[in-house]
Amino acid sequence: MTAVPVIDVGPLVNGGPRDEVAREIEVACRDSGFFYVAGHGIPGELIDRLADASRRFFRLPLVEKMEISMERSGRAWRGFFPVGAELTSGRPDLKEGIYFGAELPDDDPRVRAGTPLHGRNLFPRQVPELRDAVLEYLDRMARLGQAVLGGVALSLGLPENYFAAGCTADPTVLFRVFHYPPSEPGSQEWGVGEHTDYGLLTLLAQDEVGGLEVRVRDEWIVAPPIPGTLVCNIGDMLDRLTGGHYLSTPHRVRNTSGRDRLSMPFFFDPGWDAEVPPLPSSENADARRPRWDGRDLRAFSGTYGDYLLGKVAKVFPQLGADVLTGDRSPPGTPPPWRGLPRR
Repeated sequence: MTAVPVIDVGPLVNGGPRDEVAREIEVACRDSGFFYVAGHGIPGELIDRLADASRRFFRLPLVEKMEISMERSGRAWRGFFPVGAELTSGRPDLKEGIYFGAELPDDDPRVRAGTPLHGRNLFPRQVPELRDAVLEYLDRMARLGQAVLGGVALSLGLPENYFAAGCTADPTVLFRVFHYPPSEPGSQEWGVGEHTDYGLLTLLAQDEVGGLEVRVRDEWIVAPPIPGTLVCNIGDMLDRLTGGHYLSTPHRVRNTSGRDRLSMPFFFDPGWDAEVPPLPSSENADARRPRWDGRDLRAFSGTYGDYLLGKVAKVFPQLGADVLTGDRSPPGTPPPWRGLPRR
């Protein structure tokens, strides 16, 4: 492949014949695990408003951004992290960002039980517009994620509501806003290194700067921004569910543009307590095409929450240890990213 395909998902969002959309999704998931989503119905005005508020936040002094640092959110695992604080394959990424998720009140049973990654979001006082933009975006994107998964279900010969009535009846919804400063000329630093996503679907809004690369078989191809579209890719749980028929595809980001890059990935994943066993029809899919990292996702047992916690604890090791053990550092303890490079 020399390009990531573009698929108009309008029939899934607005109603209409779905057979051709399902066929295109199957081809894309088999060939690359990536496709552009056109006809998604997310207002361009909302994306612009969200991007503008995010850029204003990232222009703040570091000390002000740290007012909503992730360590302040406890087990909810929300908030800001500085450049170098997030790891991919053990190496610091050349990016900073904010973690968001479904907004849950303090009296929600999952919050009261101390379930990790559940709770309130942290929003900056300096950019009050960011809160409304994020919450509206989360709501609209959750509906889009359910619609696109309906197309994925059809592409697998399943009922369109297979996911909505099952493992995404109460989905895990996570959202990130990342700012990638430009790499130094000749630098080998990656904004984010080679990796796959954890859940079912990722829907990405990226600005005009570009830098996303996708590994298709043994070749890296560029997935440049296309106005009016989102980038969709499948994650490890869809790989597991299909027995490798749909492979979660490695991807990476390097910003060599000389300009700042903004990226906004939305993750639509199984419910926290959901298990995602492989479909019976997937047992011999392609004689198990090998994954890029040599792992066999069939070996995992447990809930999606178990899988997700194990993954994100490697991204923020110290914060992950605090969440997994329930321990909190005493007041005045340096944050877990102290000593890591900042830009």
